[in-house]
Amino acid sequence: MSEKNKLEYGAYQVVNNCLRTKSTDRVCIITDKITVNLCEVMKNEFLKVTDNVKLFLMEDHGQRDETGANPIKFPEEIATYLKTCQVSVYAARGLKGELPTFRTPMTKITDECNIRHGHMPNLNQLLMETGMNADYAQIKENNLKIMKFVEGAKTAKVTTDAGTNIDVTFNPEWKWFNCDGNIQPGHWSNLPDGEVFTCAYDINGTLVVDGVLGDFMNAKYGVISETPVTFTFKDGRVESFSCPNKDIENDIKEYITIDENANRVGEFAIGTNLGLERLVGNLLQDEKFPGIHVALGHGYPEKTGSDWDSDAHLDMVVTKTTVEIDGKKIMEKGIFLV
Repeated sequence: MSEKNKLEYGAYQVVNNCLRTKSTDRVCIITDKITVNLCEVMKNEFLKVTDNVKLFLMEDHGQRDETGANPIKFPEEIATYLKTCQVSVYAARGLKGELPTFRTPMTKITDECNIRHGHMPNLNQLLMETGMNADYAQIKENNLKIMKFVEGAKTAKVTTDAGTNIDVTFNPEWKWFNCDGNIQPGHWSNLPDGEVFTCAYDINGTLVVDGVLGDFMNAKYGVISETPVTFTFKDGRVESFSCPNKDIENDIKEYITIDENANRVGEFAIGTNLGLERLVGNLLQDEKFPGIHVALGHGYPEKTGSDWDSDAHLDMVVTKTTVEIDGKKIMEKGIFLV
């Protein structure tokens, strides 16, 4: 398949297989100048299904601050249109500070207005041609198998040869979410897709992050296998951490003081996209790579039912993991056993 066809097929999957767009749907696309070329390809696919498609450029609604000191706020004009839609896509660079000011208000609207939303921060052509070209029927089948193990689970143990050794406790009343690319009304999911996640109740032990970091650190540092971050957790919070790259260390130190829960472990997820062969340095796809990732801060209480919140959400991908759920080994060194 040519690169052009792979790109178009990735857009086709977004429009048809993941968002299941109908002729009666109104569609909102939110993008930026860096990503607009990919969104134009998606717009063309949407227009094959429905005439009601509108694309917004973030830069038309305010200056974007690279430093994070004055992040752009979600504009009222986009909010007004978005509230009339059934389908939406966000695909743009994720800049420092924009998570609480732009992306969180946006996804709050998609939740409240029953919109099927594809969330694609830091999307690039490689992701459209790889993760969005994956076999989503296979992902759906794999996710169903994993969900049978994790729903209602009480504990998980994760280890790696690199030094990770964490014990995770779950609240069986908090929900696990099956992110298999089949986005339902009133829900949003990161695309490319392929994961199951919940909010951890408690985590203790050592976590060696050797994949990628999230939020603005993703684009800044890419794959950090040569300079992994080693965290020590006690009672669900960061007790200490270190990294050979002092810039990463300083960015994390600042990040986990955003609010009182920014140093607390929220999301716990298992990547399930079997079509991915390697990390590419982009969290949007790398968090779906078979293995686990956890996030400091926001644990998606609106989805999982967890009873606390945060403006922070720093994903951390760990590779070649061995995972036990309630004592049953479901993955060994990154390979599923179920």
